[in-house]
Amino acid sequence: MRRYRILHRTTYTYTGPVRLGPHTLRLRPREGHDLRIEASSLSIQPMACLRWHRDVEDNCLAVAIFKGTAERLLIESAMTILQYDHEPLDFLVEDAAVDYPFHYASGDRPILDAYTSSYAADPTGLLPQWTAKVWSPGEAIQSYALLKRLNLAIHQHVAYRQRTEPGVQAAAETLACAHGSCRDMAFLFMEAARSLNFASRFVSGYSFTSLPPQEAGSTHAWAEVFLPGAGWKGFDPTQGVIVGDAHVPVSVGRMPDSVPPIAGTFSGGSQLMMDANVWISEL
Repeated sequence: MRRYRILHRTTYTYTGPVRLGPHTLRLRPREGHDLRIEASSLSIQPMACLRWHRDVEDNCLAVAIFKGTAERLLIESAMTILQYDHEPLDFLVEDAAVDYPFHYASGDRPILDAYTSSYAADPTGLLPQWTAKVWSPGEAIQSYALLKRLNLAIHQHVAYRQRTEPGVQAAAETLACAHGSCRDMAFLFMEAARSLNFASRFVSGYSFTSLPPQEAGSTHAWAEVFLPGAGWKGFDPTQGVIVGDAHVPVSVGRMPDSVPPIAGTFSGGSQLMMDANVWISEL
């Protein structure tokens, strides 16, 4: 078991008084048998009324409702978590899914179909061309071994580059320029896995061992693939590893843009600056 202290502070500064609309906060980690929250606090200035619920992906989120106007918005989430996933390779894939290719069970298809369809069309054809270099039809390989190879291929082909622009690059764009942020690499992995008929989804969270030094002090992103018998298994192409006890998942989504840590609106002015920082320490 590993114990972490996570502090996530985001500050928005405006040119003058603005009226803040509802803000959706996805800052609470996904608890389960492998992760527990020991303590947590959420501080917001100006004061807000919070309404907690779970979205369609079972992510825990809070909606902050404000009154009056403000020139600055501060959101600070502090948590102590216990992470038990210290043996991420301790799983068994169902016999029918050990070797690739395989078919998901008919009872699972209605749920998993949404995670197997590509997010966007690729008119360049770069993605299937690149994926064909990772695996050629007819090659005998186990399903997990193929995903591990795909994860490592992205890690080796794409150089990490921090991006402050919102959104994600198209998979073909990341392949063409051969650099991207952690979310760009996670999205490329998702699209490549889906092109091979794996069910895959996007994960937003934190990582204690982000290898690129520029990644420290920010949120992190990776992808998960559903393997029958093993469940949703995480792959981090930024680091080239399978996800374990150094990763803290917060939100999952079929699309990368559906799980921002903070999303909200304001009116009556313009945003002058946004400053986001994350501090993670092992206790």
